[in-house]
Amino acid sequence: MKFGILPPYRAGVTTDARWMTAFVQHAEALGFESVYVVEHVVVVSGYAERYPYASSGRMPLPDDCEIPDPLELLAYLAAVTERIVLATGMLVMPHHHPLVLAKRLATLDVLSGGRVRLGVGVGWMEEELQATGVDFASRGRRTDEIIDAMRVTWREDESTYVGRFFEFSRVRSYPKPVQVGGVPIHIGGHSEVAARRAGRLGDGFQPLGLDPDALGQRMAALRATAEEYGRDPDVIELSLGGHVTQVDRAAVEQARSLGAQRMVISTASADLDTLRGEMDEFARRVIG
Repeated sequence: MKFGILPPYRAGVTTDARWMTAFVQHAEALGFESVYVVEHVVVVSGYAERYPYASSGRMPLPDDCEIPDPLELLAYLAAVTERIVLATGMLVMPHHHPLVLAKRLATLDVLSGGRVRLGVGVGWMEEELQATGVDFASRGRRTDEIIDAMRVTWREDESTYVGRFFEFSRVRSYPKPVQVGGVPIHIGGHSEVAARRAGRLGDGFQPLGLDPDALGQRMAALRATAEEYGRDPDVIELSLGGHVTQVDRAAVEQARSLGAQRMVISTASADLDTLRGEMDEFARRVIG
């Protein structure tokens, strides 16, 4: 089992360079495989769209929470680390143009020595996507095209792509990612559509808020879709979640029994000494 870790966004520390440096360097020293960061370009005050992962329908972050650009933050963290994988969980894919995003990710992958992993979602907050000019109803199809177009750009010396939302001809984009096949793309989401997208296009699947029965149904959909498209479902990684103070060996074994290769561990404390103590205890309890 591999372990990723999320900084405590709600604590307002992710734009504190010294705090984040100490946090990520400690995670790397303890053997965490990856660090995860999130994206909201904007939060629209008084949003009506329901957050799907909490019974309240509201996301657990305050509307004025500092949420820095994830790729800029990962670039900073790349410069102060050596081994830890730099991951998004999740990038709101429909906000982005595939050529611009492909260049940013390839640059980060090269400069970090091939340490980037891209977790993507279609976005749940309709008002946020509307604010950047994205049609909420087409966000899934747009996401599929962005993934396809980026991979074409990374794979080919001179690339052409014609889709419904994006089109370009004979473009050259360098540098290419260090990782063979390009930056790995993991699909986030809790729906059957997300699971099927992971089976069709993803290198991994990172669902949220699913009980074991629902997860089993999603994984069955993922595997069936992968096989339908001639892909090996066993190479698609599953990442599940947990909290730094709650995950024990039993929780790890349960995640493993559900097919997970990774757990992404959330944190809460703004006090760095307290959090480092919780991370130390987690490492003793679980990582070994």
